[in-house]
Amino acid sequence: MSRAQEVCQEVLEKVKMKDKDQPEFIQAVDEVIESLVPALEKHPEYADAAILERIVEPERVVMFRVTWLDDTGKTRVNRGFRVQFNSAIGPYKGGLRFHPSVNLGIIKFLGFEQIFKNALTGLPIGGGKGGSDFDPKGKSDAEVMRFCQNFMIELQRHIGPDVDVPAGDIGVGAREIGYLFGTYKKIRNAFEAGVLTGKGLLYGGSLVRKEATGYGLLYFVEEMLKDKGINIAGKTIAISGSGNVAIYATEKAQQLGAKVVTLSDSNGFIYDKDGIKLDTVKQIKEVERGRISEYTKYHPNAEYYDNWKGIWSIKTDIALPCATQNEIDRRRRCKEAYK
Repeated sequence: MSRAQEVCQEVLEKVKMKDKDQPEFIQAVDEVIESLVPALEKHPEYADAAILERIVEPERVVMFRVTWLDDTGKTRVNRGFRVQFNSAIGPYKGGLRFHPSVNLGIIKFLGFEQIFKNALTGLPIGGGKGGSDFDPKGKSDAEVMRFCQNFMIELQRHIGPDVDVPAGDIGVGAREIGYLFGTYKKIRNAFEAGVLTGKGLLYGGSLVRKEATGYGLLYFVEEMLKDKGINIAGKTIAISGSGNVAIYATEKAQQLGAKVVTLSDSNGFIYDKDGIKLDTVKQIKEVERGRISEYTKYHPNAEYYDNWKGIWSIKTDIALPCATQNEIDRRRRCKEAYK
């Protein structure tokens, strides 16, 4: 074993010991460190300066209580997070995720990977991530607003255009960003447009922000296929999720001549062998904020299954996970289903 491999193994073992209750974070560190062996072999001074040990340790972890009232007047309590992982090249940048599965390990996992994703853009931005175990599903607009307001009352102490710039992620769309930004603006008594990305166009948002992730995914897939001499047109695609990434990945795939046959949410998935009718999905998800199962009311020939894990059993040419992390393994099986 080379010295570089020994260093990587030592760092991984330390992470496993200190963060043994965070399997998602351990997995991310394992995957990244393995790929850094050639860099350490070429630059042994990085090991001497403990660069790896610094990278795997967040610069700051903020965890806080969020108390809010539901529509019946009952007090609810959730947990909020912001992990400011690395600001070596610029302010922390990374989304906020509102989902019941959110915990510190998942936020650290996402924030750790955000460091490298942001660095690869060539822009001077660092890596961070945040969120809450609050579930916006089934909540009224007023309940979501009250939660976002109380979440921001604490978060605003730790963010700013030159400090930390949150964005949206699962459960945090334009509605939530609007509530968060409005509260931030009121508390700070300033219109700091650079503090949150994903805002509406009328108050500082960016064109194509909503479509960017899904479109970008398909541009990447298209180029990979071209490199193999394959045309994406005519291919059948399975896509999971029904948020921004999934909807606009579907839209771009259809524009490129492919046929998307599946979409999902946390309750289940739909299979439309004739191709997903995107206008229907946008109405259900972006306007009505409903469940994907409602798709079959408009298109009775489509099939709905109440276990989203089965989505990867549908035979297609291409599989694009667009919902959460760790959905499939190398054999294109749902990892959750095979535990």
